[in-house]
Amino acid sequence: MTKKHHDDRADAEGTIHLSKKEYERELEHLQSELVAMQEWIRAAGKRLVVILEGRDTAGKGGVIRRMTYLMNPRYCRVVALPAPTERERTQWYFQRYVAELPAAGEIVIFDRSWYNRAGVERVMGFCTDEEYEYFMRTCPILERSLLRDGIILVKYWLSISDEEQRKRFQSRIDDPARRWKLSPMDLEAQARWVDYAEAKDQMFAYTDTKESPWYVVDAEDKKTARLNIMSHLLSMVPYQPIQHDDIVLPPLQHRAYVRPPLDSQTFVPRRYQVG
Repeated sequence: MTKKHHDDRADAEGTIHLSKKEYERELEHLQSELVAMQEWIRAAGKRLVVILEGRDTAGKGGVIRRMTYLMNPRYCRVVALPAPTERERTQWYFQRYVAELPAAGEIVIFDRSWYNRAGVERVMGFCTDEEYEYFMRTCPILERSLLRDGIILVKYWLSISDEEQRKRFQSRIDDPARRWKLSPMDLEAQARWVDYAEAKDQMFAYTDTKESPWYVVDAEDKKTARLNIMSHLLSMVPYQPIQHDDIVLPPLQHRAYVRPPLDSQTFVPRRYQVG
């Protein structure tokens, strides 16, 4: 879809309304641009950290899968850390997250991050008041240090309503293939909706800073959220297209060679044939 066509479809607020086919086309375009962004980050030796936070079922995983679909996994890592071990609980709280930060030319996407302390740990009582207060005081300082060291840090909060979250939870319950996504902690999130809302508001009060703001994403519609996040992230990185040398395939090697008999190898049964 051309930019002019986009402009023709924009409403008074500048929002572009897309059909399903147009969504797929725009998604492919943004995915290609993310590859161009990654190539620039590699060539320029930059470091990018993307944090995705939000309520359970907000769509973080779906956004990450679309963002990274065409990107080189050697230089773009998704970090989704499990609960800390007994040893990790004795470390500096930020230690295991800092260990995941990118080197030059790398992108790291946190599917939940050090902000676990301000959300689930605070609400569920997994940290003390002193640990929580220390986190709130330290977090802006840490992020300021990352920025001053040259890391590009972008933080997203995916926002959904309690009705939409409940609907998504129910769809997981009803789908055996997706029921594994549910945990007792997820169900508790519904029972503690207001507690989580208050924790998020307090987190923003401390960590939504001028240097490192939170970018809130309306995630009621998953497809809309995906495009908006991808488009916004591209606008946050001053990437330029990288000029590549022309690639010419070398000639095929020609030499007398006899393949071993097919019946000497064990093949996967041909259960399917496409086309």
